[in-house]
Amino acid sequence: GLRAGTPSEGRREEEKRRERESVCVRLGTALKASPFGGASPAKGIVLEKVGVEAKQPNSAIRKCVRVQLIKNGKKITAFVPNDVCLNFIEENDEVLVAGFGRKGHAVGDIPGVRFKVVKVASVSLLALYKGKKERPRS
Repeated sequence: GLRAGTPSEGRREEEKRRERESVCVRLGTALKASPFGGASPAKGIVLEKVGVEAKQPNSAIRKCVRVQLIKNGKKITAFVPNDVCLNFIEENDEVLVAGFGRKGHAVGDIPGVRFKVVKVASVSLLALYKGKKERPRS
């Protein structure tokens, strides 16, 4: 009937106010807690290469790097896609790091890793992997 949707509209508004994402937006948690400070990618300097053991029942060493972000000096661990790609990354390289796809959560069987490497020395990691581009000599 008439006005039948009004009560459910009100309920939906209440639900929205209580949802985790909207609460985080209102409180500014993304700006405070996330290392990126609300941005989607960030540049950083590679400190070291690390191997992260996969969670059970899988058995593997996932190739990652420790990165210190330029904008705020925070240190994060970033996943390097395709095992071969670790050979393109050296210590003290500048890398572009982006989120790993689950809005700030670890992905798959890699514990505590929330970011992935996208570019090395301003060249796409995928292009290096496919052989379309070469690392710039410096």
